[in-house]
Amino acid sequence: MKAKLHLEKILGAVLEEKGWQWPEKAVLEPPRDKKFGDMSANIAMMLSKQAKMNPRAIAEEIRGAIGDDKYIEKVDIAGPGFLNFTFSNAFWQDMVPEVLEKGAEFGRSETGKGRKIQVEYVSANPTGPLHIGHGRGAALGDALVRILEFTGHEVEAEYYVNDAGRQMLILGNSIWVRLQQSQGREIGEPEDFYKGDYIKDIAAEVLERNPGILEMDEEEAVSICRDYGKDKILDGIKSDLAGFDVRHDVWFSEKSLVSAGKVDETFKSLMDRGMAYESDGALWFKSTELGDDKDRVLRKSNGDLTYFASDIAYHDDKYKRGFDLVVDIWGADHHGYVPRMQAAVEALGKKGALEVILVQLVNLLRDGEQIAMSTRAGKFETLEDVVNEVGRDAARFMFLSRKSDSHLDFDLELVKQRTMDNPVYYVQYAHARICSVLRKAAEEGVQINDSDLSCLARLEEEEELDLLKLLDRFGDVAENAGRTMSPHAISYYVRELATVLHRFYSKHRIIGVEFELCRARLILLKSVARVLANGLGLLGVSAPEKM
Repeated sequence: MKAKLHLEKILGAVLEEKGWQWPEKAVLEPPRDKKFGDMSANIAMMLSKQAKMNPRAIAEEIRGAIGDDKYIEKVDIAGPGFLNFTFSNAFWQDMVPEVLEKGAEFGRSETGKGRKIQVEYVSANPTGPLHIGHGRGAALGDALVRILEFTGHEVEAEYYVNDAGRQMLILGNSIWVRLQQSQGREIGEPEDFYKGDYIKDIAAEVLERNPGILEMDEEEAVSICRDYGKDKILDGIKSDLAGFDVRHDVWFSEKSLVSAGKVDETFKSLMDRGMAYESDGALWFKSTELGDDKDRVLRKSNGDLTYFASDIAYHDDKYKRGFDLVVDIWGADHHGYVPRMQAAVEALGKKGALEVILVQLVNLLRDGEQIAMSTRAGKFETLEDVVNEVGRDAARFMFLSRKSDSHLDFDLELVKQRTMDNPVYYVQYAHARICSVLRKAAEEGVQINDSDLSCLARLEEEEELDLLKLLDRFGDVAENAGRTMSPHAISYYVRELATVLHRFYSKHRIIGVEFELCRARLILLKSVARVLANGLGLLGVSAPEKM
């Protein structure tokens, strides 16, 4: 980020001198191949139309206008007009004081200042325990909240509790059937039925608390079963998420939408906008005007609400709470619902204010063999089971190791291994390895004096400079991860930083070399540890000092 800011400053001065405006599509970034320098800019090509000049001629003018800059060692022109910049070693060595001074705040920015975002994630029906698919969504949502806050946004994390409608009725009936069966009644299982053993456990608890329930009217009995079951399961979900270090600021009840009259408010708003109408006793959303193949029912002729109606009212309520952007994290099986929801948001006058992130399935493996995952019937299919076996850090890191819309293979045995083949161990060990070196140095009487950093001029080896350049990139990576809603970018970054650290460690001695060089390398390692910890923190993963 420091390199990018420095380039923006000097290039901005050149453009101002030439009377050119900064082009919207100008990109400053590290080149893919470091033989082309430290930073590459396409600005000359983006200026061609405005300046009415050949891009290469523009690049020559920019290079000439930059003149002497104490931090820029060389400016090359490549291809049709790419400008490639090589910075001096002194520039990269100056990264260390900034890292040491800012500490846990290093990489934080204010790019999202003044923007209020809501992230809604997990939102599993309270009809059963969380499975590992929910775990992936939970890790993604929680990491995104952390990243957005780190980049200056005001963020609220929300869980939408689906406590109304058909699924709740099925839950109540399932518990009621199991309760009766436990007392010897010959009751067949309905077609729609939750079969997990947890239903039997809940039924036993309901009976213990309501010994006279078998003599009650069936409707009342089912209602008791439903309400107790919902609360019991929701408590379990909250416990699982707390154990997974996942935060939700608001638990929003679907039932409250109707009871507070918010659904009717939304219907009126849509009708006032000409986006809803009544026909054949039902209320319809005019979705064909927004590209859908047919209009969609909001309220059926019998008065029942559709899921779509509740979802529109829920999003309407979100915007009324003042959010500039709403982020929904859904399972990939909901991909067909995205355009419909986007159309509804547009009908509410909030076009562009909804971002939907889809989460693909997780394939749970053991030594490369897939584990069957059925509702509580198989082994290790729940989030709690997985976290108990491999640990919170390993589960979170693996869930965030790939883009959310990519299928993920999660091998339980691999993530328990204490080897470099285990990506979680690989990154955490980089931090622990640094802490071990720092402890050993202290034991041998080598003191790190952060106030005297003149020794940093000794950092000139390729691996040392690679580490310094990676430290500079952290702020940019965090900003991009927030802007593109991509927490996996942080996972990629910490793995790359760990790779360069391990390479440095294998090639260079630290303790036992000439004193000033030893001190410089220790201070560098201290800075790398700080940034590793900051990056892991954004993923909700710890940075252990010993392993």
